Amino acid sequence: MNQDKMHLVNKIFNNETIRTVWDKEQEKYFISVVDIVGTISESKDKQAYWRKLKQRLKVEGNETVTSCHALKLKAHDGKYRTTDVVDIEGMFRIIESIPSKNAEPIKMWLAKLGSERIDETFDPSLTVERAVDLYRLKGYDEKWIAKRIKGIQDRKGLTDIWKEGGITESKEYAILTNEIYKEWSGMTAHEYKSFKGLRKESLRDNMTDIEVALADLGELATREIAKRKKPKGLNENVEVAKRGGRIAGNARKDLEHEIDGSVVTSDNALNYKYIDDKKIEMK
Repeated sequence: MNQDKMHLVNKIFNNETIRTVWDKEQEKYFISVVDIVGTISESKDKQAYWRKLKQRLKVEGNETVTSCHALKLKAHDGKYRTTDVVDIEGMFRIIESIPSKNAEPIKMWLAKLGSERIDETFDPSLTVERAVDLYRLKGYDEKWIAKRIKGIQDRKGLTDIWKEGGITESKEYAILTNEIYKEWSGMTAHEYKSFKGLRKESLRDNMTDIEVALADLGELATREIAKRKKPKGLNENVEVAKRGGRIAGNARKDLEHEIDGSVVTSDNALNYKYIDDKKIEMK
């Protein structure tokens, strides 16, 4: 685990210092509970406030408490001390449990997000509009955005075929995706993200045009083979995924032979990188 600042969390709390930890294996951020409580509650003793709140949540049967982890985080004096942490969902559950005027803006924001998601169930086009706006804010151009939306549509076509073949669990979808990626890139999706220095960010959003084209080719080839071969169950679909990925892998080899260089790059689209602190041991 690596302790650092997650800028979005600090922004939510008006740039107060909120300690966060990135768990590489789970691909999750964990946030210091006492930092959340100290910022929101205005209590002079945030540790005591959290102990009392934690006890109340236990009595109420709140699952947030049971999902708390204890990690060693760096304190203001530079020493590492065991501290309760929660993931993003747990963070918001705790905020909702604190009766304070400081929590109201965040609660209102959460209510607005919930309202927007309900609106999107009635009018799915709102979801696409929101995605387009977010990509524009991140600096992507219109041509790139159009290709990305089309790519999402193509990916849905593949997962629909997998579903017809008996694939239902998210873990199985991840296994099949990894088989395609390994065949053309030599890496799983997780390894590819690490290679590019990514965490929660989308791998596809941070590929070059050529990388995206190869990823698309691998998935489209897998979809077309699966349509005709109609594999059933995970094992048969794994074999088809490998064949689809191999087609993209051969295309990669041909192109790299022509240009005398690799088309797989560690660069990410927006040229950012994380600076890791020392390793933190799970307790």
